[in-house]
This record gives sequence, C-alpha cells and structure tokens, in this order.
Amino acid sequence: MAERIQNDRRKVVSRGSRPSALLVVLVCLIAVVMLVPVGYVLSIVLQVGWSTLAPLIFRPKVGELLVNSLLLVGFGVPLCVALGVGGAWLVERTTLPGRRVWGVLLAAPLAIPAFVSSYGWVSAVPSIGGLGGGLLIATLAYFPLVYLPAVATLRGLDPALEESARSLGLGPWAVFFRVVLPQLRLAVWGGGLVVALHLLAEYGAFALIRFDTFTTAIVVQYESTFAGPAASALGAVLATVCLVLLVVEASTRGRARFARLGSGVARRATPARLGAFAPLALVGLALLSVLSIGVPVASLVRWLSVGDPWSQRELPTSIIQTVLLAGGGAVAAVLVALPVAWLSVRHPSRRARVLEGATYVASSLPAIIIALALVTVTIRLVPALYQTPFTVGLAYVIIFLPRALVSLRTGLAQAPVALEEAAEALGHSLVSARLRVTLPLLLPSIGAAAALVGLGAANELTATLLLAPNGTRTLATQFWSASSAVAYSNAAPYAVLLILLSVPAVALLFAQSRKRVTT
Repeated sequence: MAERIQNDRRKVVSRGSRPSALLVVLVCLIAVVMLVPVGYVLSIVLQVGWSTLAPLIFRPKVGELLVNSLLLVGFGVPLCVALGVGGAWLVERTTLPGRRVWGVLLAAPLAIPAFVSSYGWVSAVPSIGGLGGGLLIATLAYFPLVYLPAVATLRGLDPALEESARSLGLGPWAVFFRVVLPQLRLAVWGGGLVVALHLLAEYGAFALIRFDTFTTAIVVQYESTFAGPAASALGAVLATVCLVLLVVEASTRGRARFARLGSGVARRATPARLGAFAPLALVGLALLSVLSIGVPVASLVRWLSVGDPWSQRELPTSIIQTVLLAGGGAVAAVLVALPVAWLSVRHPSRRARVLEGATYVASSLPAIIIALALVTVTIRLVPALYQTPFTVGLAYVIIFLPRALVSLRTGLAQAPVALEEAAEALGHSLVSARLRVTLPLLLPSIGAAAALVGLGAANELTATLLLAPNGTRTLATQFWSASSAVAYSNAAPYAVLLILLSVPAVALLFAQSRKRVTT
C-alpha cells in the first residue's frame, strides 16, 4: 500500500511539472481576445503608414504628454506603495493605538471613485491642477490597491520568522526591511503594477482638473476625428510604455512562493513598539484620512444641500443597470483570470509570463480605445453583438483583468501544491482534489478579485457610454454627464450612490485581507 501511494505521488509530481495542453490553449485564446484592442491600434498604424505617423509622434506635444505620464507613474506608484505598505505594517505589526479603526479608514478610499475624488477637490479647491494636483488625487484614490494585498500578505506570513530575527538582535526597522518587506514582493509588485496601469489609463479624474496625459489627449482626439491617425499614434506610444512596465515587473517579480503547510505559529506576531513615533504616525494617518475621505465627502454634503437633487427620475434605473452590468463583468473577469493565474503561478515559464503580460497590455490602453476596437470588430464581424450587454462585459474584462489576476495570483502562490498531491495520493482524482482542497483556499482571493473588478466596472465611464445599449444609464455615466456640465448639485446623488454601492465590495475586500491564512 505504501509503495502504491509513493508511485501515485510520483505520477502527480510528474504530471504537475508541465501544464496541460488544454490549459495552454485556453490561455492562448484568452490572450488573443485580450489583444484585440492592440491589434486595432496596430492595424490603423499600418493603414496610415510610418511616413504619416512619424511627424505625429515626434512632436513637442507628444513629448509633453510622455513626460506628464512618466512623472505621474514615476512618483505616483512609489507614493502608493509607501502609503500602502507603511499603513499595512502600522496596522498589522505595531502597537499603533486604534489599529482597527485605522485599518478601516485606510481601505475606505477605495469606495470613492477617482473621478468623484477629483470632483470633490475641484469643487473645494477650484485652482487645483497640474502634476501636483494629479498626483494628489491619484495617490489618495489608488494607494488602497497596494494596502489591501499588503495586509493580506502580512496576515498570511509566519510570525516565527520575525521573532527569530529579533532573537538574533535585529531591531524593528531591520526586521521590517530584511524579513517582512522581501515577503511582500508579490503584493507590492502586483499592486504597484495595477496602480501604474490605472494612472496610464485614468481619464475622468485628470480631465476634471485639466491635467493632460496620453489618455485625456487620446479621448479628445477620438472625439474629434473618431479613429484619426493622431489618436492612433498616441495609443501606440501609450501601449509601448505599458509594455516596458510589464517587462520590468516580470523581470523583478522572481519565482519565489510563500506557501507553507500548517498554520505556523498560532499566536500573532509580537507588535513592534512605536514609542516616540506613535504621535507622528497618528497625525500622518489622520491627515491621510482627511485628504482621501474628508475632502470628497465634505464636498458631496455641501452640494447635496443645494436644491433638490434626489428628485431626479433616472436614479432608480441607474442603480439597477449599474449592479447588473458591474456584477456580470466581475463574474466574467474572474472566470477569465483563473486559468491565466493558474498557468503563471503553477507553471512559471517564459511562455507563461508572455501570455500573462499580453493580458495586461490591452488594459493599459484608455477605455475609449478598447471600446472603439470592440465597436469596429462587432460591426464588421458580429453585428448582432454591437451595443449589447455582452460587449460591455467583454470591455470590462479587458479593462479590469489585472485586478482579478493580481488577487488570484497571490492566492494561488499561498495555496500549497503539496495538499493537492496528498489528496491524490489518498485516492482523489485531480479534479476532486482541486475542488475539495485548492478551491476553498482560493475563495478569499476569488471574492477579492470579483469585488475589485466590480468596483472598477461600476465606476467605468467611456467604454460604457460607447458600448452600452441605447437608453442605458449607469451611476457613473449620469454623474459624468452632470459634473462635466458643472451641475455639481445634480451630480452629487450619483456620487453618493456610487460610494454606497462600493461599500459592500470594499468591506468584503477588507474582511478577506484580514483573514489569516492557515493552510
């Protein structure tokens, strides 16, 4: 019997060392579909020709847009990483007073869409703008995308490693930088990449403060010339910038995995004492909460008191259509992301990284380019799908797939393969082992992925405007229509409903991030 189990285990290990042909084919098909917007841009570039595009690319305006976008990413991502990781460490690993309250407040900005935050700042400080204004708004809106995975990873780490480091004479800061931070690499790199892609593709937040980036310029070009060569040239440059980011992230991510068998040390790690730094940490967190939550909420309260904005007839319809479209997009994105994440984590290779990277490239493009690509493809190939919920859902999958991938990839990295192998050695089939062992371990990551995508889909503007069936009204599109017309009072109810609709998803993300991993 023991010999049979050992032979079965050898078969499991041998079979698990290479991905199945079905998985590879499925991920290849997903990558092809995800690259449709990139193919759309390239096809227009080829049709127009280099002789026409070169003068459009190598001109001062493009250089200005490139500098703005690179500075936005170059400063915005480190700021989000510093705030996210620093906040997670303070809440999870120190004696910070009121850690539970601060934990909630640090996650709360995720419930406020970036363009709603921009609306709040513009109405409170009309002179805000430029790179400083863009960095302020984007950092306050996006740092929770690093904070939540950092909290989840800290909860899953074995505190015995930190205690061993302290017993060897390392101080709190040395333990953080030499022991904790290296184990946060997946969360930091994944969250930082998602933040960078958001910064490159964000439109509404920067348009409201009139800060020019590639995305705002592309939207203006497409609105004036639809599929003109200038917009295509800008889209090609933006896709190139994203490709460079993907190469950097893939080359520095490494293959380290941090799964463990058993729960490790049953008790939590001994919190580090802040001592004289405690008041400084409290003041910093309070200031961060006021800027990220207080200013937008105060502006909304102010505009809700003007006139009777809640009497608008479109409000109930907007709520229903937002929930249906965003929920469908979240489910579809999780189903698409799961095989990609599985190939990337369970079978890491250059091929897997290329296929995974292909899914990120299209997500870096502005939503209007993705929408126009789907408009062109559906009209030419499948006219019946033009302006249908299916096309809207496909756009949401392409735009927000990185959100699902980061969560699922982190969850899979902490799900030990050895448990599957043990289940198979005990007589379970491969499918049964994964359903009974791995799937329960992935449920928190699946819930987090669906919540992240649902949040993004509920707040999406340009693709929804272009692809949704006639008469569709979502909270985001109605808010944008009112705020762009400077009808701030009429826009306020839609902003409030967007925030309220986002609260359950953010609460789920926060709850999942604080669950200890005991696999």
